[in-house]
Amino acid sequence: MRAVVTRVSSASVEIDGQITSEIGAGFLVLLGVHEDDTQADADRIADRITGLRVFEDEEGRMNVSPSDAGAEILVVSQFTLFANCKKRRPSFSHAARPETAIPLYERVVDQCRQSGFEVRTGEFGADMKVTSVNDGPVTIILDTRDVE
Repeated sequence: MRAVVTRVSSASVEIDGQITSEIGAGFLVLLGVHEDDTQADADRIADRITGLRVFEDEEGRMNVSPSDAGAEILVVSQFTLFANCKKRRPSFSHAARPETAIPLYERVVDQCRQSGFEVRTGEFGADMKVTSVNDGPVTIILDTRDVE
């Protein structure tokens, strides 16, 4: 599972000309599900997102967790995070099919909510316009396949 986590002062999702989700300060999470991902991957990435200490403390250092910063989270599915770009036309063959991806995407959202966060979402499979005001900018890439 792969997530691009951006610290934002605001973010929103628009579908068919209507804003369907929006948050204030927090994280915009673009979430890609790999065909081999499991519930353990969903739990792990949700834990990493909700524990990512990238908000500034009183000394200006990134040391504050999202819960202590009062952050909101907007999670948007993005299968293109698993694009294979060896050729000019990307292949998405390793992105999970919807029957696998949707339950894992929803599990990440649920795990973030169970950690006490206000979580908004995009709409899986919809043509979305995602707007964000990056804060910092701070953008972190998380991948459950990374060796720690």
